[in-house]
Amino acid sequence: MEMVNIHTAKAQLSEYLNKVERGETVIIARRNKPIAELRPISASIPTKKSRPMGLAKGKIHWVEDAFAPLSDADLTDWYDIHPDDPLHLGATPGKI
Repeated sequence: MEMVNIHTAKAQLSEYLNKVERGETVIIARRNKPIAELRPISASIPTKKSRPMGLAKGKIHWVEDAFAPLSDADLTDWYDIHPDDPLHLGATPGKI
């Protein structure tokens, strides 16, 4: 086990990571007081398992026209566009 100060660890990080890959442990210190331990990840840490595809199959339903284009009236309501609105950019001039 080797102890190094932060400045040295930052300057030679690749070298210390190589040592860790070989199984060694490196103690990182601030003014010779240990503050962290750089060590290899143990095999006992569980790896994240991927979820199988199709877990929600048959649980999600939508109406047939859910993806159909909206009518002009629905779009007008959705975007709140009214041709007689004087604040609307496409408003007809003279109509107030």
